[in-house]
Amino acid sequence: MSKKVVTFGEIMLRLAPEGCLRFVQADSFGATYGGGEANVAVSLANYGFDVTYVTRLPKHEIGQAAVNSLRKYGVDTSCIVRGGSRVGIYFLEKGASQRPSKVIYDRAGSSIAEAVSSDFNWDEIFKGAEWFHFTGITPALNDTLASICLEACRAARKAGVTVSCDLNYRNKLWSKEKAGRVMDELCRYVDVCIANEEDAADVFGIRAADTDVTKGEVNRSGYEDVARQLADRFGFSKVAITLRESLSASDNNWSGMLFDGNACCFSRTYRMHIVDRVGGGDSFSGGLICACLNGYDSRRTIEFAAAASCLKHSIEGDFNMVSIDEVLRLADGDSSGRVQR
Repeated sequence: MSKKVVTFGEIMLRLAPEGCLRFVQADSFGATYGGGEANVAVSLANYGFDVTYVTRLPKHEIGQAAVNSLRKYGVDTSCIVRGGSRVGIYFLEKGASQRPSKVIYDRAGSSIAEAVSSDFNWDEIFKGAEWFHFTGITPALNDTLASICLEACRAARKAGVTVSCDLNYRNKLWSKEKAGRVMDELCRYVDVCIANEEDAADVFGIRAADTDVTKGEVNRSGYEDVARQLADRFGFSKVAITLRESLSASDNNWSGMLFDGNACCFSRTYRMHIVDRVGGGDSFSGGLICACLNGYDSRRTIEFAAAASCLKHSIEGDFNMVSIDEVLRLADGDSSGRVQR
């Protein structure tokens, strides 16, 4: 019997011009769906886990299309609440070379933003679950959702469910000060903390020495200290950090670090030519959760998570549509990209 994972957040309609066209050049926009916790759900479903995704969506056809986008990959949508009038939207303009990608949100008044506590029976949702995952994006949407996330975390703790959180700070959604206050309370219930190279500084003021992400300079030893400080402050059993060295919008160096309460280990570094970087952090989270639930040791866990995310950067859309075997092949060193026959 596969292990059950629950994720909770907002799935949005993604509208993007073809290729690397700018918004002002576009005559049409491709429509797909995605969102932090939904992306993790799809990753884990593709790895063979029993995944329940929780959100709130309208009853109309666009809401149903969002539901169907998850069902096609085997995600359990039975706990999705139906109500409200709109699906949140985000517009994506893909960057290239030295021109960065841009995201414009149109999510105010979405169905999930109008959710109330009584929409979700967490005790029922967590029956049989082993893992619960959410991100800092969901409590950033409004105070009610922050409270709902807290209720979910408390219910998960009561049910003996492992809780992971990707800090995922978004400055278009809330201030660093408010993020720090809200996430400080939520992180008291988190077992596994996931962050990128900037999140700990943005949310908790914990900075890595000698690092400048705008110049693509990442000091690995500085992140060991960041992870230890996070673990000491909140009692996390594990802290995982993605390390992105942005050489340009098209080419990044990518690796990950895992602190398991005793020691830190780093994955190998991948030089990536990017097809689509949206969902890169979520694919890392999905890989990390998969590795933890499969009982991998720390070295194997961080190699699996980094490899899973590296592959995502080669795939269009938010979802990471890869198998465990494909991730293991890359994690074990086959990065040639040669045709598989």
